Amino acid sequence: MKTFIRQTIAWALCALSMSAFAQTASVPAGAKTELLWLGQAGFRIKSPGGKTIVIDPWLTGGPKTPAPIKADIAALGKVDLLLVTHAHVDHIGDAPALAKMHKTVLYGPADMITPLVTLGIMPAELTHRFNKTGSVKPLPGIKVTAVQAEHSSLLVWKNPATEKLESHPAGEAVGYIIELENGFKIWHMGDTGLFGDMKFITERYKPDLVLMPIGGNFTMDPDDAAFAARTWIKPKMVIPMHYNSNPLAKGTLEEFQNAMKGSEVKVVPMTEGQNLAF
Repeated sequence: MKTFIRQTIAWALCALSMSAFAQTASVPAGAKTELLWLGQAGFRIKSPGGKTIVIDPWLTGGPKTPAPIKADIAALGKVDLLLVTHAHVDHIGDAPALAKMHKTVLYGPADMITPLVTLGIMPAELTHRFNKTGSVKPLPGIKVTAVQAEHSSLLVWKNPATEKLESHPAGEAVGYIIELENGFKIWHMGDTGLFGDMKFITERYKPDLVLMPIGGNFTMDPDDAAFAARTWIKPKMVIPMHYNSNPLAKGTLEEFQNAMKGSEVKVVPMTEGQNLAF
């Protein structure tokens, strides 16, 4: 009997080892991470393992959304994972529609997901609730951790019975640390102002690439964003976002680049609709 148990454990360990090897082997050598900027804070990430992650997809209403996608969100292509940082319209955008279209689970802050379900906007089976420092592994080889963002969150919903807009509390905004199959880590900061634990998040999760808001008014402006990047975060690369789409968010790429002069951090500017590989 003991021999049988030892053999069973050995077979199980062997199976786990082979499974882990198969998962690693599924990522082609030299495979890259591709980012498409959808405008504002929206990105499509294609992982080295071929999975598609979409974050904050403000598409049909976004003034800078690439034209084919703005006209038809199906043009975005397959979606394996949906992430939303908070409930403001320029972030939650078309996420519910994409989730239903692709039968893909929408991951987000717990108290944002709850009203989406209770109001009937989203079916419960297509949602996943988690909170700051909570981690999920929604796809093989991919890990997502919710982290702090200094911002608010409110869901505005048109009641079909009254045809009137209603405002519903939607918890707290978050950012995401997204670790891909090859270990490459992206910090999507969401909407955020400055906060001291940016340094802690950097020390704990060590992001390679940071997607950072610079527009001001609702988030950090170029000077504050540059201070965070130069002083607390010091990533290998930073992509500025959340500007050029709202007249109240007046921060510009040029202002951010000027504020980053002399820093070793590489600023990677993008234009809406541009696709880059890392």
